[in-house]
Amino acid sequence: MNIAEIESELQDLVDKPFDPAAFVFRFLEIYDAPKATVTKLKQGSANHADAPGDLLWKNRLFFRVARKGDAASTVDVMLVDPLVKKHHPRFVFATDGEDVYCRDLKADQNVDVSFSKLNDQFLFFLPLANIERYEAPSENPADIKATGRVAKLYDAILDANGDWIERDYSHDLNQFMTRLLFCFFAEDTSIFEKDIFTATVISRTQEDGSDTAEVLGTVFEAMNTPPDERRHLPEYARRFPYVNGGLFRDKTQVPKFSKRARRLLKECGELYWKEINPDIFGSMIQAVAQPGLREDMGLHYTSVPNIMKVLQPLFLLSLEEEFEAGKDSEAKLQRLLQRIYNIRIFDPACGSGNFLIVAYKELRKLEMRVFERQKEIARQWSLPMTQVKLTQFFGIELTDFASETAKLSLWIAEYQMNELFKAIFGKAPPALPLRDSGNIVHANATRVDWMQVCPPSQNAETYIVGNPPYLGRAKQTAEQKSEIAKVFSAHMKSYKRLDYVACWTAKGAFYCSQTSAKCALVTTNSICQGEQVGLLWPLVLKLGLEIGFAHQSFKWRNSAAKNAGVTCIIVGIRQRSAERKVLYSEEISRIVKNISPYLLDRDNLIVTSISNAKSTRVTMKFGNMPADGGHLLLSPAEKSALLEQFPAASALLRRAYGSNELIKGLERWCLWIDDDHLALAKSMPPVAMRIAQSKTMRLKSIDAGTKSLASRPHQFRDRNVASDHLLAIPKVSSERRRYLPVALLPSDVIVTDLLFAIYDGPEYLMSVLSSRLHIVWAMAVGGQHETRLRYSNTLVYNTFPIPDLSDTQKSTLEDHAIEILAAREAHPGKTLAWLYDGETMPANLSEAHKALDDTIEAIYIGRPFRTDSERLENLFDRYAAGLKRTKPVKRLRRQELAEGAA
Repeated sequence: MNIAEIESELQDLVDKPFDPAAFVFRFLEIYDAPKATVTKLKQGSANHADAPGDLLWKNRLFFRVARKGDAASTVDVMLVDPLVKKHHPRFVFATDGEDVYCRDLKADQNVDVSFSKLNDQFLFFLPLANIERYEAPSENPADIKATGRVAKLYDAILDANGDWIERDYSHDLNQFMTRLLFCFFAEDTSIFEKDIFTATVISRTQEDGSDTAEVLGTVFEAMNTPPDERRHLPEYARRFPYVNGGLFRDKTQVPKFSKRARRLLKECGELYWKEINPDIFGSMIQAVAQPGLREDMGLHYTSVPNIMKVLQPLFLLSLEEEFEAGKDSEAKLQRLLQRIYNIRIFDPACGSGNFLIVAYKELRKLEMRVFERQKEIARQWSLPMTQVKLTQFFGIELTDFASETAKLSLWIAEYQMNELFKAIFGKAPPALPLRDSGNIVHANATRVDWMQVCPPSQNAETYIVGNPPYLGRAKQTAEQKSEIAKVFSAHMKSYKRLDYVACWTAKGAFYCSQTSAKCALVTTNSICQGEQVGLLWPLVLKLGLEIGFAHQSFKWRNSAAKNAGVTCIIVGIRQRSAERKVLYSEEISRIVKNISPYLLDRDNLIVTSISNAKSTRVTMKFGNMPADGGHLLLSPAEKSALLEQFPAASALLRRAYGSNELIKGLERWCLWIDDDHLALAKSMPPVAMRIAQSKTMRLKSIDAGTKSLASRPHQFRDRNVASDHLLAIPKVSSERRRYLPVALLPSDVIVTDLLFAIYDGPEYLMSVLSSRLHIVWAMAVGGQHETRLRYSNTLVYNTFPIPDLSDTQKSTLEDHAIEILAAREAHPGKTLAWLYDGETMPANLSEAHKALDDTIEAIYIGRPFRTDSERLENLFDRYAAGLKRTKPVKRLRRQELAEGAA
């Protein structure tokens, strides 16, 4: 039973009168309890409760019918029952038929609702169906404030040093910002004397900022000078400790300060930096080094919640399970410690080190919990020092400055964890002088051998993590295109269509196939959609790998003032094994049989294009490409001016529709000249001039096909027209739309190559293309253009599973198309963009589409689908069934995978 069915069945249960004897058994059936288990619970053989009417299913549920008004107090009594400690139920649940109270002992959460509202909490009980609720950590408000303040300070310093960009002082400024961040952090911790840095700078400088650079330079010099060599420095500088570690070694210029810059430095210093995560330090500096990363005083980087979405399922949850299983055994705890010390984290796009820092901190926290537990259960115990080393952490970073920042941030993380260690156990290693940290390599990850950066080790658990650069084809530089070629050219011919991030996925797969490593990367969802699935994933799967876990699409979230609008996924790959596979969405996790390249609980089936020549479906074509340099296209004003001078030109003009004209309601016209009207066209000087300009443009083209069109410069390259009507659908559509904005257009219009069109096709197809089913399929197999949906006639339309329709069903679907058109016409002047926007779509149009969905989905399964996941899973099942009959596309079979692995 899927999640939607659970919700529906639970609603039915609470809508019926409460039956104390039958309720719990029906409740368990709804949450997919095995039938044999429910039978045994009813018979008593699997029921460990000792009171009449109670039910205790080991490791799952302890249930009791409460007296009226006593649901919560009943659970309180049940919680102290020895049976709870003996049989470890996940849920302790009581109800009197009016109120419900339940406690999740693992998650330490409660449900306290009226019985009639139990359905609202259906997600709470999903672990009974082996579906875990997933909750990511929340952001730290102090981080958000710090990012804004630092960005403002940077801008103020640049304003005061206008020539620094032209003179390429970027390294000096970056180094300066790194030192400031370190000092802010150090003075709010025990590294420095409390507030010594900010107080010294502000008290020793003028308000106008004129001498701030001099004081800062002196302080920085002191921190790079051993105590016995400081006699030449003023007393205020000698108070600062010797830092070492290379942070203050280089002699770089300190920027000038204005009054505003000095005030902002003071405001930054007034923040309580001890509460700020060091994993954002590098991101702040990275934004300084690459101002394009900033937006509205915010920063784009991988936040802690997103990092934990990678680290938790990759290895942290496994460590937690091992800790829980072994917390009463000294030997098992010692083995867990040894496992922690053998873990290596490798980020081949590490930037300023965020992933490495968070992973380091999590391992240190677990180590401390193990120490505490050892102390509790051991007969004799002495405190060991931490054995989690920064040398367990590896990274590759293209920018030299960022790679140095990553080392600094790792050291700060080590200091923080040592302070926590000291707070718990009473002692910790000294903070200063700094030591080198981490195996961070300044290199190009697409060109360097990862095995050289993080050499395989027999006893190590290696985890490859990170957030590589995305970059679709349009945004790749020539250098980046050559890097893609280096990674893929030996494996495929069509590698130029891949996104840049695919390099990291492929190189991670190569590494995992040769070692026991596992890899999980944050990427755009493009690599699991559209044509990239067929390019990338056969290569990965044929290496003997599988997807061990995945996060389905989620919106990017970070601590920036404005969150980035990228839709991301996380894909964890590993060698094929019997380990469980887990599929995550925003709120839940499911143990599944397999995770396909489309991140579905389905076989490794890959959809590839079916050409129009091979398709048996009513043909969908490209619109008409002008290939004219714009000379055959006219604005409304140009069209009016032409007609005013030459009324006979009306025979040469047609309304033209591209995507903007269709979606945004823009007006555009074109010259559509048949050969028998060519003499008329040339008799009109403005038209003759446009024809001549079109010919010149085509002759100058380096494309042979375009050059050949110079023989008919008065016509578009394509000449597709309808006799009666046409259906038009945009090549690219906003991801905000719940339905594709399909248009029914008259035969006298011309559609350009920015639209697909079905000329004179059956009108019931408008309903098929306008359904929720169709856009869900398009989003999965069609891919994206930036964040927008990319449509394809051969990859989306020709592959979309449509059942055989009776004449009656086709007629009903035609009626729905008419109702949708009528709903649109009820809003005159409104564009398709407005009508289909997720926030403005009018109720009558939404209702018309809902009625269509109910009808067409009843054709598919006899009822409406409950979720998009259910829709997509059904479509893939139908596609697979069709594949067995026709075999028009590629399917990865187990034998092929085994041969590829060999």
